[in-house]
Amino acid sequence: MTLREKLTETVNYIHDQGVDRVEFGLILGSGLGELAEEIKDATVISYQDIPHFPESTVVGHAGQLVYGTLSGKKVLAMQGRFHYYEGHNMQTVTYPVRVMAALKAHSLIVTNACGGVNTSFHPGDLMLITDQINYMGTNPLIGTNDDEMGPRFPDMSHAYNTSYQEVAKKVAQSLGIHLQEGVYMAFSGPTYETPAEVRFARTAGADAVGMSTVPEVIVAVHSGLKVLGVSCITNLAAGMQANLNHEEVVQTTERVKEDFKILIKNTLAKL
Repeated sequence: MTLREKLTETVNYIHDQGVDRVEFGLILGSGLGELAEEIKDATVISYQDIPHFPESTVVGHAGQLVYGTLSGKKVLAMQGRFHYYEGHNMQTVTYPVRVMAALKAHSLIVTNACGGVNTSFHPGDLMLITDQINYMGTNPLIGTNDDEMGPRFPDMSHAYNTSYQEVAKKVAQSLGIHLQEGVYMAFSGPTYETPAEVRFARTAGADAVGMSTVPEVIVAVHSGLKVLGVSCITNLAAGMQANLNHEEVVQTTERVKEDFKILIKNTLAKL
């Protein structure tokens, strides 16, 4: 079955559940899924019920789509994403973005929990993603290109929409939220980076490291979607603190989730 055929089946099923017009897709990372609970007139669809959707296996990821109105916009939110390290191929990891594009969304807001590499960052900081580095060793666009879905060689010069970034910065300032800015670098995972890899990432120009986001953003750009990205710096990367664990990631997102939610909601209202 071709990608286009799969998308048709998936989109038809989602339409049948009452999902109509979508303006913004939202991908909510580890510990950040609670934002979806504020969507009004919500329709909830479990991943396991959606044709050709895999299931999310990571703690802190609910594994469902939530459709409705948030800040006056029609949104389709992913509570939990798919990761390359779970054993999915890149086409599976990015399939939900293809679905959002097929549902005629014009923009994607992508979020994640990640490790701070910039020495001026602190756990609990929110970081506006200004650019990305793909260090995952692969690319979701490898293979035959469907020209109707996007160009063979997408321009990644402005992967993260600059006008959206300006709106987010003004909103953060008005709310008194200290919003860092920086470059997100994706490793394949599931191991956390070594101290040497973190030094390498910093030398390469990264401000934060993680195991997601980059593939989805590549496919979003390929699909013609405008992208806004926000990271939650949940810990300092290897070599910058004593040790690393996923529990700390969830605990830190729990601590800063109110700032995160109000930033996304108020920004969305102005986009």
